[in-house]
Amino acid sequence: MSRKKRQKNAPRLTAFQNWVEGVALKAAIWLFRLIPVDVASGVMGFLWRKLAPFNARHKRALGHLEDALPDLSAEEREAIVRGMWENLGRVTAETFHIDKLLRQPHRFEADADEITSQVLNGDRACLFVSFHSGNWELVVQPAVEKGIAITGVYQALRNPKADAELSALRQDLYKGGLLSKGHRTARKILTTLKNGGVVAMMADLRETRGIQVPFFGRMAYATPVPASLARSCDVPIVVGRVIRKKGVNFRIEGRAISFPVTEDRQADIEATTRQIHAIFESWIREYPEQWMWIHKKWAPPGKSSAQKQARRAAAAKVANSGN
Repeated sequence: MSRKKRQKNAPRLTAFQNWVEGVALKAAIWLFRLIPVDVASGVMGFLWRKLAPFNARHKRALGHLEDALPDLSAEEREAIVRGMWENLGRVTAETFHIDKLLRQPHRFEADADEITSQVLNGDRACLFVSFHSGNWELVVQPAVEKGIAITGVYQALRNPKADAELSALRQDLYKGGLLSKGHRTARKILTTLKNGGVVAMMADLRETRGIQVPFFGRMAYATPVPASLARSCDVPIVVGRVIRKKGVNFRIEGRAISFPVTEDRQADIEATTRQIHAIFESWIREYPEQWMWIHKKWAPPGKSSAQKQARRAAAAKVANSGN
């Protein structure tokens, strides 16, 4: 039985499970914070590299990688996915030390273009958009170092106890507040951007209620929210990434993009979302072992927008030929 069904059919059991998981997470956080971040990151990365391949998601990641980068050998794909697991293990441990890492600027180097530099200097509003690569939690570190109060948007966990613990770890990153996705959040974000604030969100997750864009040669589900917000509020989009250099050291890059504003709002949003994902793809190709290949990002065969449009056109042609 899924957690969602348990919440409905057995609320007491769900509440107890949430409490147990919350306590376990709190204990893990306490334990890992006793260990120096370099050691904690290295140990967790090693364990995930060795143990995670026994998880069913390992096979899924290999399949996604084979479809996306078919020229790679099986050995190369295996090495990339094991590298992915190591990176994820490191991110897990480093998340417990976010506040400490923010006080160690020597671990970071930043590369910002002109518009991004203006944002970092507090001279203009901005929508930061990133993806799950390197230690994505730290993509806003250059802005935090400048004292900018960023408003973050995230997908809340179904376990409210665990969600509260993890949100508390991120509070130093998002002085403007950390908001879970929802209708009320959308209104708050609009207000923040229109008032000259800075908002940050991830944009590479699967969003079946969104739109589809090309991604590694296939149609993939994508969220149109960043493009829609930036267009509505007339603020720049800065696409950012975190590159893990060696151990717990990072390079953070920000690139502002221009986007169309025409009378066709939907076409503008789709074009901007395509542009964002084209950047994501180019960056993933540079460091494929640092992206989360376990995402169910792509549309199943027969469900892509292009295929649906082709079927509708063919059906219309048949219908017209019978008249």
